[in-house]
Amino acid sequence: QVQLVESGGGLVQPGGSLRLSCTASTFLFSIYTMRWYRQAPGNQRELVASITGEGGTDYLDSVKGRFTISRDNGKKMLYLQMNNLKPDDTAVYYCYILKGVGSWGQGTQVTVSS
Repeated sequence: QVQLVESGGGLVQPGGSLRLSCTASTFLFSIYTMRWYRQAPGNQRELVASITGEGGTDYLDSVKGRFTISRDNGKKMLYLQMNNLKPDDTAVYYCYILKGVGSWGQGTQVTVSS
């Protein structure tokens, strides 16, 4: 069982920035695709960004140009830099590792409000 722990969420004004972090307890972290998902109240969980072991990235259209996913394989860390945040970005953000059946973190709340 992989343990994933997110941090970095909080309350931010529209136009502000946050950086989410996720630490993973797994061997060979570098070979696994990692993802960030989010879920707003009443909505289904949606894929926000994905990064392969080689560093290839993909993004939800609504966050392209504002969010950047990255990883530090030596530290077994995943990041999501979120800039120019909008109220629609308000959600619980989850870290996910594509290993076996997959594992989820507990989530971190991001609230964008004035």
